[in-house]
Amino acid sequence: MKAFRKRYHPPGTSPGTLAVVDSEVPLLIRLIDYTDARYEEHVLREPAECAPFLSRDSTTWVDVQGNVTPEVLRELGGLLNLHSLALEDILNKGQQAKLDEYDDHIFVVMHLPTLDASGALQVEQVSLFLARGILVSFYGHSQEPFGPVRERLRQHIGRLRKRGSDYLFYALLDVVIDHAFPLLESYGERIEALEDEVLAEPSKDTLAMVYELRRELLLLRRLSWPQRDVLSQLFRGECSCIQSETNWFLRDCYDHTVQILDLVESYREMVAGLLDVYLSSLSNRLNESMRLLAIIATLFIPLTFIAGVYGMNFGNNTRSWWAMPELRWDYGYPAVWALMIGIAAVMLYLFKRNKWL
Repeated sequence: MKAFRKRYHPPGTSPGTLAVVDSEVPLLIRLIDYTDARYEEHVLREPAECAPFLSRDSTTWVDVQGNVTPEVLRELGGLLNLHSLALEDILNKGQQAKLDEYDDHIFVVMHLPTLDASGALQVEQVSLFLARGILVSFYGHSQEPFGPVRERLRQHIGRLRKRGSDYLFYALLDVVIDHAFPLLESYGERIEALEDEVLAEPSKDTLAMVYELRRELLLLRRLSWPQRDVLSQLFRGECSCIQSETNWFLRDCYDHTVQILDLVESYREMVAGLLDVYLSSLSNRLNESMRLLAIIATLFIPLTFIAGVYGMNFGNNTRSWWAMPELRWDYGYPAVWALMIGIAAVMLYLFKRNKWL
C-alpha cells in the first residue's frame, strides 16, 4: 500500500496557485449533454469546445480524466466560473473529503478506494463541481469509475435523463462510495484466510499480512469518516443547486457510508483480535515445546541418577562388604538396563494417565 500523502505548496505560496502534476495517465475530456429526449457525447480536444453547450437548457457533464495541466484547469475554471481555491485543491491531491459552497456552485472532494493488481489498497481523489445544469468531475486514475453511469445515460435507463445535474451528482457520489463494498468483501475473505492460518501454523509472514491489513483498514476508516460528514451536510443542508427530491437519494448515499464505517470498524476489531490470537498461538506453541522438553528431562533424571551411581569407579574393590554387589554379578549389566527401561515405562504411563502427554 502506498502511503497516502498530501501534495502541498511551499510555505508562503500565493493562494490559488496551480502546481504542475506529473501523471502517466493521458488527459481525456468528455462532454455529455442530455435531456429526456436527446443525448450527445463528445471527446473534447480543448476546454473551449464546451462553451456552446453551457448556455443550453439541458444538463451538461464535463468529465476530466488523467493528467490535467494548470493551463487546462485554468481555462475550464474561467469558462465555468469555478473558484480558484477549489481548482488548487484538484491538483493538490490528498485532500480530506470536504464540501465547499460558493455563490453559484458547490465543490466536493471524495476518495475512491481500489485494489491494484497485487491486492494493495490504492486511493484516488475524485473532485466534483455542481452548478445549475452543469456538473464537472475530475479524477486521475486510468480506470473509468463512471462508465456505468455513462452507459445508463446512453441507454436511457432509470431516471437519470429525466432529472437535472443534481441527480447526476448523486449518481457519481453513489458510485464513489459503493466502490468500498466489494473492497470490504475482499478484506473479509482475507481476514477469514488469515484466521485459519493464524490458528493452524502462524509465521512471520502471517504477522506481516495482519499488520498490512490493519494499516489499510485504518486508512479506510480515516477516509470514510469525512465522507460521511460530507453526505450529512449535503442532504441536511440547503444547497441552491440541489433540489429537495434529490435529498432523499443523498440520504440513501449517507446510509451507505454509515454501513461502510460499521464494516470497517468490525474488521478492525477482528484484525486486532487476530493479533491477540497470533500471540496466543505462539505462546501455546512455546508452552507445548517447553512441556515436551520438561517430560524428556523428567524421564532422564532417574536414568541419569542410576547411570551415575553405577558409573563410579569402585570395581577393583571386590572383597569389601561396601563394594557394589552388582559389579560381581554376571547379569548385573542387563539387570540395570531392565531397571532403567522399567522406570521410563512407568513414568510414561503415569504421564499419559494424568494427560500430560
